[in-house]
Amino acid sequence: MQKPECWMSHLDKQRAPVEGVSLEREEVISALLDMGFSAGHVQELLSIQPSPHPRQLLGIVSELILLGVNPEPVCVALKTSPQLLKLPLTHVKKRSGYLRKLGLEEGKLKRVLHCCPEIFTMPQRDIDSIVRVLREKCLFTAQQVTEILYRCPHVLREAPGEVEYKFQYAYFRMGVKHADVVRTDFLQYSIAKTRQRHTFLERLGRYQTPDKKGQTQVPNPPVKDILRVSEAEFLARTARSSAEEFEVFKKLLAREEQEEPESHIPGDENTSEGDEDEDEDEDPEEGEL
Repeated sequence: MQKPECWMSHLDKQRAPVEGVSLEREEVISALLDMGFSAGHVQELLSIQPSPHPRQLLGIVSELILLGVNPEPVCVALKTSPQLLKLPLTHVKKRSGYLRKLGLEEGKLKRVLHCCPEIFTMPQRDIDSIVRVLREKCLFTAQQVTEILYRCPHVLREAPGEVEYKFQYAYFRMGVKHADVVRTDFLQYSIAKTRQRHTFLERLGRYQTPDKKGQTQVPNPPVKDILRVSEAEFLARTARSSAEEFEVFKKLLAREEQEEPESHIPGDENTSEGDEDEDEDEDPEEGEL
C-alpha cells in the first residue's frame, strides 16, 4: 500500500535536521521515528556523549520500549545515565526479563527508571537482596513487592538491613499493617524523619502503639498525615504544636539516641500473622502518590 503523501511529507520534515549521515545511522533514525520518538528526541539520543554505536543505541532503546517505557522517559533516562548505553545488549535483555518477572513493566518501569536508573547497572545480587528481605523477612506478597519497587524505587539504593528495620518500626512500633506500608509509601521516608515525628506524637499523647487486638486508647492519625506532609503542616494539623517545641524535642531525641545504643525492635518474627491473607486481595492505590 502506498503511504499517503502528507505522511511522507511529515516524515521528511522530521528527518530534515539529521540529513547527511551514514546509511546505517539513517536506518537507526528511521527505526527510532517508527517507535514514536520525535525528531528532537532522535537528535538528543544521537548527541549523547560518549557516542554509542547506532546499533547499540537502537538495541538498548528497543529493550526499554518493550518494557513499556514511553519515548520521552527513555530519552531522559539515557541522557541522565549515559552509562546505560555501555551495557552489553545481552545484559540488558537478561535484566529486562528479570524486571518483567518482578512485574515492573507496562508503564511501571517509567517511575523506577526515573528515580533509580541504576536498576540496569547495579549488581543482580543487590536487587535480589532487597527483594529477598521484602519477601522473606518482611513477608510482603509478590504483588506488594512489585508495588513497593514501583512506588518507592529508592529502596533499591538502601542496605537490606535498613529496609527491614524500617518495616519493623512501622509494624511493631507504629502498628502499621503490610497493606498500609505499601499504600502510604512508608519505606520511602528516612527512619530519622519517621522516628522524630512518631516519637514526638507519642510524647504529646497523640499516638499509641496498638495492642495485640489492634486497639488504642487514642485515635492515631493516619500515616499520610505524619509523613506525607511538610513539617509546618505536620505541626499545625497533626501534632498541633509549635516549631520551637519540635526543635527542642529533636535535640533531646538526638541526645538520647547517642547515649543509648540502638536496639533491635522486639516482636514476633512472623510479622504477617492474620495480615498477609487479608492484604493479598487488596490492591494498593496507585494514584495515591
